Amino acid sequence: MDLSNLKAPVPNQKNAKRVGRGQGSGRGEQSGRGHNGQKSRSGHKQRAWFEGGQMPLQRRLPKFGFRNINRKEYRTINVHTIAEFIEAGKLDTTITLNNLIEAGLASDKDEVKLLGRGEIDKKIDIEVHATSESAKEKVENAGGSLTLVQN
Repeated sequence: MDLSNLKAPVPNQKNAKRVGRGQGSGRGEQSGRGHNGQKSRSGHKQRAWFEGGQMPLQRRLPKFGFRNINRKEYRTINVHTIAEFIEAGKLDTTITLNNLIEAGLASDKDEVKLLGRGEIDKKIDIEVHATSESAKEKVENAGGSLTLVQN
């Protein structure tokens, strides 16, 4: 006994659908394929994403996304972060880019931008590549100075 000898029980044995054997068979003329057209022909194969010649979905949808190769990426540091690091003793009131790298706020390849979130009450002298207007104002109101470094 092996798989080649197995047979289905009699109630489950159905005859194959014999199409194209004349009008009297009930499956003549178009043989269950409907009327004319690509799908009625023998040898018909069609990709799952084919849309009958209309503009395909992936070409109708808008493409989006753009990466500007000239964009400058900055490592942003807020004023309140500088204040917290000074209070913790990790930064002095005179801050260079090397001090920011040693404190772990930036890496040596980063360009640093100072942003104005938070408050600072200590006089600091800081070097950065760029700054926001509010950060510049807060540092200068506390009596400090801001130096912009060109890279």
